[in-house]
Amino acid sequence: MRTSHLLKLILAVSLPTTFLITVAIITIFFIFCRRRTETEISEAQRDVESPYEKQDFSDVGSETEEELFIFHGGEDLTICDILDAPGEVIGKSSYGTLYKATLQRSGKVRVLRFLRPLCAVRSDSKEFNGVVELLGFVRHDNLVPLLGFYVGDRREKLMIHPLFGSGNLSEFIKFLAGGDVDAHKWSNILSITIGIARGLDHLHTGMIVHGNLKSKNVLLEQGFKPRVSDFGLHLLLNPAAGQEILEASAAEGYKAPELIKMKEVSKESDVYSFGVIMLELVSGKESINKNPTGTVLDHNSLSNLYRPEILRRCVKDGNGVTEVCVLEYFQLAMSCCSLSPSLRPSFKQVLRKLEEIRKC
Repeated sequence: MRTSHLLKLILAVSLPTTFLITVAIITIFFIFCRRRTETEISEAQRDVESPYEKQDFSDVGSETEEELFIFHGGEDLTICDILDAPGEVIGKSSYGTLYKATLQRSGKVRVLRFLRPLCAVRSDSKEFNGVVELLGFVRHDNLVPLLGFYVGDRREKLMIHPLFGSGNLSEFIKFLAGGDVDAHKWSNILSITIGIARGLDHLHTGMIVHGNLKSKNVLLEQGFKPRVSDFGLHLLLNPAAGQEILEASAAEGYKAPELIKMKEVSKESDVYSFGVIMLELVSGKESINKNPTGTVLDHNSLSNLYRPEILRRCVKDGNGVTEVCVLEYFQLAMSCCSLSPSLRPSFKQVLRKLEEIRKC
């Protein structure tokens, strides 16, 4: 009897204690599980959100982070595609190299313009991103669009453009001199001129100066549709590289006489270069300045630019073109090449005159 009473007493004391210990263990277990679940959910959320964060492709110890600006038409571009694409050199200059490359994933052929780090402005400058975005948003049927812009971890830079495989205007002008039947048609010459003027008018309306206009920088599509390239490129180059471009422009005869430094290029200097291109088209002869410190045009001997055999071919293309129209074209070119910048017409004025010439 006494033993039974003692057992009841022990159970009465131990059961509440055991119950409390059990409850404590269960509570601790649930708290641990809850924290673990919250941690897993947090990590899962980061995994879901990470594709929208800025990706860092930089190598350990590199100077800057890789970055790819993508514009309309370049949505399929990736850094890996650009860097892994086999390229063929199609042009070189003092400030960079042009490559024709086939993107392996999409199979599209693109032109990659490599800008030498020593010639390009620093990508961490205040103006850099603004210039890249400005050039990337420019779209016009007579301009070569910028599809993408890559900045490497060692400040190397690549501009990505579409490929236009019908040559450039410089080659077209050589065809003129050689008597190419299709090239020398007056309708083609006038159409090319109007297309270039439209593209440059679009640039000037958007407050962008080309800065390096010449026949080699006008690409042609099928049907002789012009596409002006290299516009605003000087804005991405340092002063020394820009000056080299200006000196090359002077040697080739496209530099306006008032220009001393590349930073001084203007709408008026673009008009001058355009006038030189017009003279090349009407004469079938490329402009070459034997005296880089002067100007290509000798206004006292204009007859040297007049190629009667080229003009006769133009007026015989069956479109009823008269020699008066060709001479008006020549006079418009000369007004664009006026020694005084203030006397040069704007591209809107040039286009109005060209439309009048096309109707005559």
